[in-house]
Amino acid sequence: MRFVDSNVFLYAIIKPKKKPSQKIILVKNEAKKIFKRINKGEKVITTAVHLSEVANVLEDVAGIKFASEFILDVLTKENIEIVSIDGKTYLASSILAQEKNISINDALAFLVMRQRKIEEIYSFDKHFDVLPIKRKTE
Repeated sequence: MRFVDSNVFLYAIIKPKKKPSQKIILVKNEAKKIFKRINKGEKVITTAVHLSEVANVLEDVAGIKFASEFILDVLTKENIEIVSIDGKTYLASSILAQEKNISINDALAFLVMRQRKIEEIYSFDKHFDVLPIKRKTE
């Protein structure tokens, strides 16, 4: 099982408003491949916080209806485990974020991975490269 970062969902489903660079096209294509595997049943894990990030962005770019339908689809997939986050864990992620100079939610993903003994994350965020985990982009 791998952790899936919010940016994988966003790169896979959001259509750019302007012509994307070649780099963005490549990232989007890899995100779509990951997303397709998840839709076919690959088991992944994420947090309610990361899913909330996806919802917030989708509401802005595609509207509440699309965002809520997407989130409902993710929540009802048996192969996607959604982890609830308590204040103690979020506090620990805030401290780790300061120590490693990464975002709080990146630190949160790492802490959940460590708790669950997960060693790989699907993400296009290079901040994960400073942590002792393997970031997968394909």
